[in-house]
Amino acid sequence: MKNPLAWTAVIVVLVGAAAYYFWRGTAAPDAPAPPVAAAPAPAPLPVPEPPSILHPVAEPQPGSPPLPPLAESDLAAKEAMTSLFGNDAVARMFVPEGLVRRFVATIDNLPRKTTAQRLMPVRPVPGAFVVTGGGDALAISDENAFRYRPYVLILEAAEAKKLVATYVRLYPLFQAAYQELGYPNGYFNDRLVQAIDDLLAAPEVASPRLVQPKVLYRYADADLEDRSAGQKIMLRMGVSNAQRVKDKLRAIRKELTGQMTPR
Repeated sequence: MKNPLAWTAVIVVLVGAAAYYFWRGTAAPDAPAPPVAAAPAPAPLPVPEPPSILHPVAEPQPGSPPLPPLAESDLAAKEAMTSLFGNDAVARMFVPEGLVRRFVATIDNLPRKTTAQRLMPVRPVPGAFVVTGGGDALAISDENAFRYRPYVLILEAAEAKKLVATYVRLYPLFQAAYQELGYPNGYFNDRLVQAIDDLLAAPEVASPRLVQPKVLYRYADADLEDRSAGQKIMLRMGVSNAQRVKDKLRAIRKELTGQMTPR
């Protein structure tokens, strides 16, 4: 039986029968067996309400061109990215396959402790990670910031209003990918705002100190090492780059929510 209530009823009957036969030698011969009380019906479980939406995205305007299904959205996403960043930047910096799914998965992971490079919509930053010093003086080199500069310049060149307008136009695809990721009642735009706020909260530390217990580097400061994946990316790119990225993120957040964020 697959019904757990049915299994419970069987156990009650067996225990009652065992007790009857155990006590049968001393009971009066004509004593009737006590009636078995029926188990009360379980109370129905409350139906959870869907979470409230904190930052709703405007519905598509009537007459807007229809979007393709998520599984066929690569061309539409690539055309949108090209309109924002240019064909050369898209070809050099972005992964063309599964752009919408990659963007959604990366945004969802940035406030967490780790994120997977294989899921990111952008290609890895070129060049080797640059450090300076050794021993207790081991730290991220200021030269490491140059590796991130092309990405920062591309982001700065895109107008926040146009970025958000493109995002809103494609939003049904992002929402579908977020639900597919395992959040059937979630709202992706709320998660995006959470990720932006987490990045804006990243500390600005010049040349943070490192340790290298094995192959990988770790931050010597336990507080920095415990930061989210997104904040660690901000730390790696250098203070100047991080400040410029934060300026753009504040502008994007304002367009998304109509609210300014404190510096």
